[in-house]
Amino acid sequence: MLGEDGVAMFHDSDFHTVGIAADELRRKLHGNKTYYAVNAHINPTNVCVINCPLCAFAVKAGNKRAYLLEIDDILQRVQHAADFGAKQIHIVSGIHPDKNYDWYRNIIFQIHAHFPEIHIKAWTAVEIAHFAKLSHQSVKAVLADMQSCGLKSLPGGGAEIFNEEVRKKIAANKINAEKYLEVHAAAHQLGIPTNASMLFGHLETPEHQVEHLLQLRDLQDKTGGFDCFVPLVFHPLNTQLDVEDISPQEILHTIAVCRLILDNFPHIKAYWVTLGESLAQIALSYGADDFDGTVFEERIHHEAGSSSPRGLTVQRLTELIRGAGFEPVEYYAGG
Repeated sequence: MLGEDGVAMFHDSDFHTVGIAADELRRKLHGNKTYYAVNAHINPTNVCVINCPLCAFAVKAGNKRAYLLEIDDILQRVQHAADFGAKQIHIVSGIHPDKNYDWYRNIIFQIHAHFPEIHIKAWTAVEIAHFAKLSHQSVKAVLADMQSCGLKSLPGGGAEIFNEEVRKKIAANKINAEKYLEVHAAAHQLGIPTNASMLFGHLETPEHQVEHLLQLRDLQDKTGGFDCFVPLVFHPLNTQLDVEDISPQEILHTIAVCRLILDNFPHIKAYWVTLGESLAQIALSYGADDFDGTVFEERIHHEAGSSSPRGLTVQRLTELIRGAGFEPVEYYAGG
């Protein structure tokens, strides 16, 4: 019945009513608090062999936009982030054809060795599954090894949309839904909190979105390991997908439905990087309670046309949250 209800909510033209219900649940869980992190994003390379039509960030080796950060470059960026007060580093990367598992492992090891106080949130399920292949280990063994090096949590990227038919068109070479959920379940078994995500506004339908959300909800019922859900708005610029930008009303409607279906998730993110500052503020009244963080310096969604800033100061973040009528609270343990 929940699936039918979820689809009905998506088809409800009065998205404000859905938003009011989502806001009531959000306030029941968090009151007037909105959470943020002092964090920084590092993408070690944009070279990737997967070649997803939805991606504007990744390039093939030899492309003039290709780059690769070696460990000294990465540590320098972490130091810069630490200097402005960052307490969390968010790391996702391309699947580089020439880098072995030890290269990725060493990134976590070295960051933790030099900055033991910084929370390292790193590697999507896509990357963890790739590391398992590279190292001839199980997913759980890779996660345990990364954890021993200093990994504290996993981001939610790579989920896109779980429906197999749509996935074949937008990310055919990525791991499927079953493998994505397997990686997150294994992380939860090890006590590693994770985020989850859904990319929307491309070729999917409300039915596909509900199917996606219910699979996440089911895993959360079993493990309780998801900390935050991130509804990611698709930006088509520089991708291979010819679709129109969805409206702000559709975006808010989707965020509200996500909050109502994922009532077992602690947090729903208003990711200002893909929403923009103003719409992210409004999303806080449509079920979202997490404003992400300072982010310096986001690349992936900006390559696809996001016009938001590449980073925000803590002062700006807290001003935006207060301006939307909420109380800013710093939080980063798994978010």
